[in-house]
Amino acid sequence: MNHQKRYLAICAISVIFLFTVASVGPASYSKAVNIYEKIRVLNQIISIVNENYVEPVNWDEALDGAFLGLLDELDPHSSYISRDKLETVNEQFHGKFEGIGIEFDLLGGYITVIAPVVDSPSDRAGLQPGDKIVSIDGEDAYEITREDVYNTLRGPKGTAVLLTIRRPGQEETFNVEIIRDQIPIYSLISSFMIDDRTGYMRLTRFASSTSQEVSEAVKSLRAEGMTRLIFDLRTNSGGYLEQAVNVADLFITSPDTLVYTAGRKAEMSEVYVASPKRGYGDFAVIVLINRWSASASEIVAGAVQDLDRGLVMGETSFGKGLVQRQWPLKDGSALRVTIARYYTPSGRLIQRPYDNGTRDYYEDLGKEDREELLDSLRMDKPKYKTKRGREVHGGGGISPDVYVPLPEYTATTTRLVGHPRRLTFNWGTDYAKERKADWKDLVEFNRDFQITAELTENFLTYAKNQNVDFDRKELDKDISYLKSVLKAEVAGAIWGKSAYYQMFVSNDPQVTTALSHFDEAAEFLVHH
Repeated sequence: MNHQKRYLAICAISVIFLFTVASVGPASYSKAVNIYEKIRVLNQIISIVNENYVEPVNWDEALDGAFLGLLDELDPHSSYISRDKLETVNEQFHGKFEGIGIEFDLLGGYITVIAPVVDSPSDRAGLQPGDKIVSIDGEDAYEITREDVYNTLRGPKGTAVLLTIRRPGQEETFNVEIIRDQIPIYSLISSFMIDDRTGYMRLTRFASSTSQEVSEAVKSLRAEGMTRLIFDLRTNSGGYLEQAVNVADLFITSPDTLVYTAGRKAEMSEVYVASPKRGYGDFAVIVLINRWSASASEIVAGAVQDLDRGLVMGETSFGKGLVQRQWPLKDGSALRVTIARYYTPSGRLIQRPYDNGTRDYYEDLGKEDREELLDSLRMDKPKYKTKRGREVHGGGGISPDVYVPLPEYTATTTRLVGHPRRLTFNWGTDYAKERKADWKDLVEFNRDFQITAELTENFLTYAKNQNVDFDRKELDKDISYLKSVLKAEVAGAIWGKSAYYQMFVSNDPQVTTALSHFDEAAEFLVHH
């Protein structure tokens, strides 16, 4: 198994479910295999290789590979997590670490601030998007590795780190001393009113604080007059089961089953029922999903769909219906093993088949005709009924009530917008530094500022000066998309990531299509 496959098996859909970790008792192995004989063979292989291989063997790496291979034979989501990767994986879901708090990329050899984390030490110290960290505690930071970034900028709460900053528009570098602190990792990255009645929330993961974040956002949007909500779960790869249940519970006002699990052991089988007093039933809901919406995202979308609480729109979701439990291992690594399957309220198992192995399992996501293939496969899949009797299908993700394909852009546009040197970000940051005093707030900015033909040419000239080639005819086909990205980058550089999404969403084809279907979504309120 190659390294890419191993990495995908562990990281592509990172899902941790909360269960009490119990000690492992005596195992009942398959009678077809003498497990102890296989272990003796493994010991013999290790001994022969160790004694006779032409070069010294890195046994730490080799055995980690063996563990990965073993778990890969079970299913795509059971995995071994090595000691050096475990901390990073856990941080994604525990929602906090200690450091300075920046989102960054390595551009031009230097750590470049994409955005300071809100209310983090870097935010309080005044770091801005586009700032380059040229030295750390007096040590040159040019061509620093990502690993060294984590090692130098993270650290215990209360400790200091001295950064030398080069800021766009300023000739001289300057020093900033930052005192490290606990950094929250938010899963709700954007929440705002699209118009005077439509709220929007974008959720990237289901971490330990997610339901609290969503609950507070719902309360805030309702106070602003929200009567309908777009809940964006696109590219949300999942997270904690209990958080998925709690989030789904916020939308359900009847004592219905939200999700249930079934495993080989009785204690792995659970039924999660809504608490009506927690839920809100006074606004219409549209849930946006795509092919990378997985696991906990599918639990929420499945509950909304099966209980006829709202519309699900976008693409068919990932199809991850397996529940993992994590055990710590003696060397500081961890083992994540599938212990149950989960089912939506109607009884659907949404897990996609994985008989052809992990590689095909993930590569299927990239097929252009994926939706058509899934439609044909569903003909042979069991049919289920929602609470109001609508027909839904299992066996391959959550199918949307309204299919809205991903927007298609030319190869030129995709390369230019997604360029590793982050051309749009750099241009937007530079422009914002010169012009941010022109607008008093985001509302005024959105109303008055447009990416003109002149500004578009300015950006393209910038790209050419960076020795980036592009096909102008291809680019012209997507010029409105490019303009929306550039406007969003300028807004993000001034007011932060939420402002970026607020500008970008206004030209998002899947969001604009969702806005035209709220009459259908509101029908569910009549019967709910």
